[in-house]
Amino acid sequence: MNLLEAKELVTYQIDKINSDDQELNMFLLSLGCFQGSKITIIKRNNKMLTVSIKDGRYCIDSSLAEVIEIIKS
Repeated sequence: MNLLEAKELVTYQIDKINSDDQELNMFLLSLGCFQGSKITIIKRNNKMLTVSIKDGRYCIDSSLAEVIEIIKS
């Protein structure tokens, strides 16, 4: 399942990033978003998600959330 299908305030584990775009992959890696890391949706607002990854909170859009494959941890 991808991050768009996730519930708020539930912690998930990132299974993989489904993107061939190296720039996008490097951006997600800089946020700490890589296979095995934990991610939680804090809030949904229209097409934006506020997520918690490690010690940070970030706003990501739905197209970015769509490439993040997750599993329940």
